[in-house]
Amino acid sequence: MNVPLKRGMLIRHQGHVYAVVEFQERRTGKQRATVHVALRDVRDGHPVDRSLSDLEPIEEVPHEIRAMQYLYAKGDTHIFMDSESFDEFELASPQLHGAEPFLKEGDEYRVTFVDGQPLALNIPEVVLLGVAETAAPSHSVGASSNVMKEATLENELLVRVPLFIKMGDVIRVDTRSRAYVGKE
Repeated sequence: MNVPLKRGMLIRHQGHVYAVVEFQERRTGKQRATVHVALRDVRDGHPVDRSLSDLEPIEEVPHEIRAMQYLYAKGDTHIFMDSESFDEFELASPQLHGAEPFLKEGDEYRVTFVDGQPLALNIPEVVLLGVAETAAPSHSVGASSNVMKEATLENELLVRVPLFIKMGDVIRVDTRSRAYVGKE
């Protein structure tokens, strides 16, 4: 299969910038193979499915990834500062793709830029967060081998954790599923 696409590649289609999530070749009977491409709109995260023939000619979008420091939230926007030039940029909530609870003031994050403008925040898959409060073990839920209790984290996110986690512990949390991954 000779496809001019790569996962994670940014392309422009109908005036929007999309990230290639996945592509696969499908054959049906005697018809020629078609390549189906799963795309994600970089600005708002909406998924889009297209065939390769719909996307041609493919226009790859030049982009860069910069280290940005998170400063503060201002209404529905979040202010980031470029770590090299010290320029400040605003990112709206759709550009954060649901990562708002994981942002900590002063921490550095990677931001994708297209045409000199911030397009999307690239949050790590796993982040470290402190446990602010845990439920008593009597409030635990689960089978006898996998007993979990609720914990409120420093960012006010509610997560199920094992019984041995206590207040003040630092745990790893998956940013996609918002689930406990392990103890630091």
